Amino acid sequence: MPVILITGASSGIGAALAQHYAAPGTTLVLNARGAERLEAVAESCRRKGAAVEARALDVRDRDRVRAWIDDVAVRLGLDLVIANAGVNGGHPEGGLETEETAFLVLDVNLMGALNVALPAVARMAERGRGQVALISSLAAYAPLPDAPAYSGTKAALLAHGLALREKLAPKGVRMNVVCPGYVKTAMGADYEGWRPLEMSAEAAAKRIAKGLSRDEAVIAFPGLLAAAARGAALIPESWRRLGMRGFSFRMSERQQR
Repeated sequence: MPVILITGASSGIGAALAQHYAAPGTTLVLNARGAERLEAVAESCRRKGAAVEARALDVRDRDRVRAWIDDVAVRLGLDLVIANAGVNGGHPEGGLETEETAFLVLDVNLMGALNVALPAVARMAERGRGQVALISSLAAYAPLPDAPAYSGTKAALLAHGLALREKLAPKGVRMNVVCPGYVKTAMGADYEGWRPLEMSAEAAAKRIAKGLSRDEAVIAFPGLLAAAARGAALIPESWRRLGMRGFSFRMSERQQR
């Protein structure tokens, strides 16, 4: 019976992944900061036959997150962990990102993800099997000028995940990095700007699950946007800067998914 832990599961990609995996014979361990929305997702997954545990917890709390991961690993075992919780950066008026915002994004997107992933990796390595997915972004390849902290954290997750993948493979643990493009989520609803090839959270969840089942090192989508983002690193900087002007945006509100 697979045990799947998902953070940021109260909405967006996290909730869609929970719904995708919810089925009889599956145990879901779901996390988010907001207990009410999280429980609504958990109950929906229970109706589909899954056994569900819901835990309202801030991924920035390293000690509590480690204790939670250790508890789940001992009681249930962990087959798949998806570190998905994250926040947007930027500035509501399109100005320079503030220090407060930058450090919030760093703490949630990077440190929060590693607070979840690293204890899980250690437990899985002891067990000799398991899989961890870090939710990065295509912004890891093509940094967004209006979201420098967001872009930086996603690039760090990409590099960290790929480096760990090589070390973990001999131990029977799979590490994957997910780099989505634009996805329709509650967090994205506050985004004011061009969103090319945007897809639903449900479609994104299916693509992620497919990539994880194939053990793709990097699950980047949609294909055209992923190819363009990766290619941006290969062209002259003046061209890249010109091309990125079309991706400018403003955030009217930041919220955690």
